[in-house]
Amino acid sequence: MKKSLFALAALLLAAAAPVRAADAPVLNADFKDFVQMPKGLYIGEAAGVAVNSKGHVYVFSRGNTTGPVYGSIASQLLEFDASGKYIGEIGHNLYGFGFAHTVRVDKDDNIWTTDKGTDMVVKFSPAGKVLMVFGRKVEAADYGTGGIQRVNPPRPPVPGMFRQVTDITWDPEGNSYVSDGYINSRVAKFDKDGNIVGSFGEPGTGPGQFNTPHTIAADTKGNIYVGDRGNGRIQVFDRDGKFEHMITQMNDVTLPSVIHAIRQPPAAGATVTNHTISPGAPWAICISPPNKAGEQFLFSSDSYPGRIYKMKLDGTVVGTIGSSGKTLGHFGDIHELACPDENTIFAAEELNWRVQKITIRPGTATVTN
Repeated sequence: MKKSLFALAALLLAAAAPVRAADAPVLNADFKDFVQMPKGLYIGEAAGVAVNSKGHVYVFSRGNTTGPVYGSIASQLLEFDASGKYIGEIGHNLYGFGFAHTVRVDKDDNIWTTDKGTDMVVKFSPAGKVLMVFGRKVEAADYGTGGIQRVNPPRPPVPGMFRQVTDITWDPEGNSYVSDGYINSRVAKFDKDGNIVGSFGEPGTGPGQFNTPHTIAADTKGNIYVGDRGNGRIQVFDRDGKFEHMITQMNDVTLPSVIHAIRQPPAAGATVTNHTISPGAPWAICISPPNKAGEQFLFSSDSYPGRIYKMKLDGTVVGTIGSSGKTLGHFGDIHELACPDENTIFAAEELNWRVQKITIRPGTATVTN
């Protein structure tokens, strides 16, 4: 009897222990090429994807391109129903559209786009009406017009303006947090009326510093998770921008035996100052709504080896999904994730020009290269 009790205690302790990153299983999942475009219409690079409360899916595509590459208009916001059937386009040729980056949907089903090409964030109503705009694009009539240049040391950010903006999220009070982005490497905070009320972060590698904050999400407590892509980590802050902790466990998951990624990481032993193509570096993150037990999950994707990581909010890796490739179940640079629940994920891919719907099933997957 005593031996049985000891065995039971050992099993309970093992079940309670967090999964070590290197031991993370490959999750069993079904994959669907979700988007059903009408004849004659196409999407380009799928930069963003979001889901509203009715299950409608919004795709921010680098399609609708006209003119030479250096003068193209590569932003197209498309709406699909819950089955993937095309509904229509929102904001055709909108002034704030230039080069799509991400799309998000808030708790009231308003649709928000961040556009790297125009340095603008636009808020739409569920019906597609423009409700609010943030930032301003550089105009041809402006003196010294040209592409934004990186300088060292970086120029200080300008309140209410962006330099290659990347993403947006909200806290429970409706404050907006904008990751700003490739140049400024900071997070700008706006109140529910669109007034800028704060900013945190700066270029660098220390806690609270960023090297391209590329993706951002919030949990129900208002903690802000910033995918610090160039530094290969997720940083967590409170709603006032106070640094709390880092998440790096996804970086240590054992690599697949075969990797078909187009982008390759730095050579072994090389001095690395930018971890964008390092294993685990967060290109896209999302946080699922609370399940019946009140638990939320953090999902993150990398470019190499091209996986999705399902994690607890403390960074414990529950499992991984997929790897780089062209066929369903494989990914080509996931640029944004949407996770309407803990077992459903939408992945917008740059390189494969598609959105995959992923449904996690019980059990461990059979690994395919």
